Amino acid sequence: MQIAALIFPNMDQLDFTGPFEILSRLPDAQVHLVWKDLTPIRDLFGLILTPTATLETALPAPDVLLVPGGMGQLPLMDDQAVLSWLRARALEARYILSVCTGALTLGAAGLLQGRRATTHWNSHHLLPYFGAIPEDARVVVDGNLISTAGVSAGIDGSLRLAAALAGDAAAQRIQLDIEYAPEPPFSSGTPAQAPELILSASRERASRITAARLAAAQRAANRLHSAA
Repeated sequence: MQIAALIFPNMDQLDFTGPFEILSRLPDAQVHLVWKDLTPIRDLFGLILTPTATLETALPAPDVLLVPGGMGQLPLMDDQAVLSWLRARALEARYILSVCTGALTLGAAGLLQGRRATTHWNSHHLLPYFGAIPEDARVVVDGNLISTAGVSAGIDGSLRLAAALAGDAAAQRIQLDIEYAPEPPFSSGTPAQAPELILSASRERASRITAARLAAAQRAANRLHSAA
C-alpha cells in the first residue's frame, strides 16, 4: 500500500498527520512524504516534518495521493512543478484524498472539473472557479476522489478511505485503536454552529489570505479556460 503525501512549508500539519495516523495502520502501508527536496520543512506553527522523496523520485503510481492544505498551500496554486506532478500522479492513483484547502491545489491542477468536492468553510466559495461542484459536507466522495472540510475532517475522510481500501471492519478497528470518538467542549466547529462574534472574528482574521486565495483561484481558472 503505497501512499504519497505532499508536504510543504507552512502547511497545517494535522491535515497530514491526521490521515497519517489512520492510513499508516493499514496492512503493509508505506507513507512517502514528498516535497521538492529533502530539507526538513516547518508547518505553520513550527512542527518539523522531513520529506522522504522528491517530486522527481517519488513513486509514479501511488495507491493513495494525499494533498493537505494550510496557509502554505497558497503558493502551490501557481507552482507549475507541483501542479504538473499532481496531474501526473492523479492519473495513476487509486484514490486521491484532499484535506482542507488541499482541494484548491487539486483545483488549480485541473483535477476538480465536473467533480463534487468540499474544502474548508472559508474557501468553499472558491470551488466553482475550478469547475468543481461544491457540497457543504464534512466528507465528499466522488469516485476515487475524497475531499474533506477543514483540518480535523481529514480524520473522517481517512477512515472512509481506509474502509474503501481494506473494508469496513479494518477501518472500524483503526477507529477503535485510536479511540476516535470526539466530544468537543463547544458547538462552534462550523459556521452554522459558531456564535456570530466568533465567526466574524475568524473571517476578519483570515481576510487577507482569503483575498489572496480568490486571486489565485481566478488565475487558475483563466489558465484552465485557456487550456480547454
